[in-house]
Amino acid sequence: MNQSMINAAVTMGQIQQKLDTVSNNLANANTTGFKRRDTSFSDLLFQQVNNQRVGPYEEGRQTPGGIRTGSGAATAQTAMRFEQGSLQQTDRPLDVALTQPGYFFEISPDEDGTRRFTRDGAFYLSPNPADEMENFLVNSEGEYVLNTNEEPLVIPFPAQDLRISETGAVFYTAENGEEIAVDQLNAINITKPQLLANTGGNNFVFPDLEALDLVEADVMEQAGGAEVFQAGSLEMANVDTAKQMSDMLAAQRFYQFNSSAINMTDQMMGMVTNLR
Repeated sequence: MNQSMINAAVTMGQIQQKLDTVSNNLANANTTGFKRRDTSFSDLLFQQVNNQRVGPYEEGRQTPGGIRTGSGAATAQTAMRFEQGSLQQTDRPLDVALTQPGYFFEISPDEDGTRRFTRDGAFYLSPNPADEMENFLVNSEGEYVLNTNEEPLVIPFPAQDLRISETGAVFYTAENGEEIAVDQLNAINITKPQLLANTGGNNFVFPDLEALDLVEADVMEQAGGAEVFQAGSLEMANVDTAKQMSDMLAAQRFYQFNSSAINMTDQMMGMVTNLR
């Protein structure tokens, strides 16, 4: 009976992680460029043979030496899904969607120089405090959007009728009506997106690649000039609200089932105790 309660209690704790993940997906269903997470589980009813003995930790063990058992279920992984989200037309010149999965905009690095990437293409103009005749292209947090030279993309002031081409080239119309090229949006093709870590605000970074015995060329490649940009549109979150709601209901029922199992086991143990 004790084992049944342990199984249920362990599983309930892991289901809560599933519920947290689904809740986060639903909360960001309308967030531009958001990428959902999926949770998978594994059974802990297993045996691991030939484990090394560690003296202080062997005290009170219930399984034979060299064998370890587990009970219940555990979260196997919480994987981020980078499938393409739907494109929503906004007709705003500084809204830019990436039309292919795997490509990212690059924004200004962290204070420690770590490169950062995003799929959120809602951009704005921010005045350059050092030069009143220039504007920086920034995201909603005021962070610089980088060009192909990995420098902040600068747009002259005043620039009228801004246009961003399918290759990420930025143009504006001069007073005489001539269209002038300003700069080039950077695009990075992430070849190993499963290694990306979300730092919040729809921004992603790579962990310590050296610790993984990798270099930047192993996980990304420069793709400036690729035809992956669509101006006047934004990529929406790749969250299927109906599926997430279905997953939440299933997880809640599973949680309730395990809660009931603990309750029933407790009642049975009470009955056995009273029989004595």
